[in-house]
Amino acid sequence: MDAPEASNYTAHYPVMLAESLAYLAIRPNGVYVDATTGMGNHTQAIAERLTEGFVIACDRDPESIERARARTELLSGRIRWFHGTFSMLPEALDQNGVTAVDGLLADLGVSRYQLTTAERGFSLMEDGPLDMRMDRAQRVTAADLVNELPEKQLADLIYGLGEERRSRRIARAIVRARPISTTGRLAEVIEQAVPRTGRLHPATQTFMALRLEVNQELEQLDSLLAIAPDRIESGGRLVVITFMSIEDRKVKRAFQELARTGRATMLTKHVVRPAASEIARNPASRSAKLRALAIA
Repeated sequence: MDAPEASNYTAHYPVMLAESLAYLAIRPNGVYVDATTGMGNHTQAIAERLTEGFVIACDRDPESIERARARTELLSGRIRWFHGTFSMLPEALDQNGVTAVDGLLADLGVSRYQLTTAERGFSLMEDGPLDMRMDRAQRVTAADLVNELPEKQLADLIYGLGEERRSRRIARAIVRARPISTTGRLAEVIEQAVPRTGRLHPATQTFMALRLEVNQELEQLDSLLAIAPDRIESGGRLVVITFMSIEDRKVKRAFQELARTGRATMLTKHVVRPAASEIARNPASRSAKLRALAIA
């Protein structure tokens, strides 16, 4: 996940870059997967450490891929691009003639391009259409959920995925305010319905829940955690960076099960967090958590 800078897509702050590279233990002739290339920051760093090897850079957002491809043009010989979701990982490998890789990195943060482009509809700080699709070829948008879900179903979604305890009050306010077509209007409706209790905008968790549902992100994470261990070489590394507790719990449980059954060795006894210096430079990294394991 990158720090938002709407006017400068070349500046970048890849989260826990040094830690990610250390846990991947990159070999110059190895084959790696960046499952969430975003603006290409981690992809670039991996490619720079390769000689005969290459990195398969994947993303479900074709617009992000195009921007990442442009900024890593000098390393094009070491990068293979793939547009698809986590569940399509086998296809990404097969397309490149690979059965297993030496390491896989997944940074689950939303890309800076998505967050700072108002028309993508991800950020409550950038007024735009209520979209939130990571791939704009997808059918369902956040506006569809906000305007069509029954009140109880909407409340359950906000509570279950956003972990928002005021979900019923928020859902009631949304239903009364329908139709809602922009991120700014949705944020306004929620702010009027529930008071601000801290530094976070009161709509933050609702926006998170809608984004997770629109993109089926937790289901895709489940797919990645199920598929990846079988497509990483013995001794290869799996590194995942999360930004939400609901995601981190899934990763933690999956890694613990792999270790318990002898399929992997945990490399991070405790979750790894960004250094204070990184948080000072890039506040968006504050909630990041890194977990890593080595496949047996």
